[in-house]
Amino acid sequence: MTDAPCLELVCPAGTPSSLRTAVDAGAHAVYCGFNDETNARNFPGLNFSPDELHHGIAYAHKAGAKVLVAINTFATAGATDTWRTAVDRAVASGADAIIAADIAVLDHCATRHPEQRLHLSVQAAANTPEAIEFYAETFGVKRVVLPRVLSVPEIAALNAEISVETEVFVFGGLCVMTEGRCALSSYATGKSPNLTGVCSPPDHVSYSEDPSGKLLTRLGGFTIDSFAQGEAAGYPTLCKGQFTARGKTSHLFEDPVSLNAADLLPDLARAGVTALKIEGRQRGKAYIGQVVRAFRSAVDALASGTGTLPDMAALKNLSEGGRQTTGSYRKTWR
Repeated sequence: MTDAPCLELVCPAGTPSSLRTAVDAGAHAVYCGFNDETNARNFPGLNFSPDELHHGIAYAHKAGAKVLVAINTFATAGATDTWRTAVDRAVASGADAIIAADIAVLDHCATRHPEQRLHLSVQAAANTPEAIEFYAETFGVKRVVLPRVLSVPEIAALNAEISVETEVFVFGGLCVMTEGRCALSSYATGKSPNLTGVCSPPDHVSYSEDPSGKLLTRLGGFTIDSFAQGEAAGYPTLCKGQFTARGKTSHLFEDPVSLNAADLLPDLARAGVTALKIEGRQRGKAYIGQVVRAFRSAVDALASGTGTLPDMAALKNLSEGGRQTTGSYRKTWR
């Protein structure tokens, strides 16, 4: 046996049926949000009504799983009642934790519902001991979701200096910016995850063919990529588009690629991480079921000390462009 801590597996749910799928596949916890601008995945057809959240939490609790409610966008001036109401409804439904970023939202929860567990969203972009301890001391935050810009040694050093739990992303879409501070989507469309809960909103995406037959992708009227016939086209975000600079056309910010840190689970455990987060509230039940089962198997193997993690190669087919990376966890460019 090993003294390695059991890592909590936190899994996405964009719909009630996805929540049930995640729970049935072995999620320790599921995160979801209301169907409005209070959460950072505010897309048509996704998210939960108050009644759906109530029933979803009951289903998860019956199976021994937790539900974390993301109220993690930044409240709009003059309309903060929407965020306060979301907090009150989540608490009333029995949420195990609220994931928030905005100081007004955190303050409302800490003041009105002092017994409610609070997690700091990645949208808060807190990645220093001073910032994290501010949230812990001021609002009683118990866990921080770390931005995807830190290496494993940096996470270990951070954990040695803070008093709260840390949660890190291990699979799914890779945001190459420091979350909460990206203005690319807002620049092109007037909407962003920070305020309206949506990056590259579908109603601002369009496709057309040029005279050569290439597929052109546009976001907010800006052409951001082109694809040959039959070539796989990822979801159009500015950070993963192709642009011409200094006479060279390339993915200027980041290639279309997904995060998979499965090989680093032992390192993350030794670094003091408490929870592993899977991205994908926009993905379907097949994705959620397969990814959750694979990572639950890996987490259980690590906890039992068998020494061999399961083969995760099959997950490559669920990655953007069929490509995977460990992102900043291994900063190979140094």
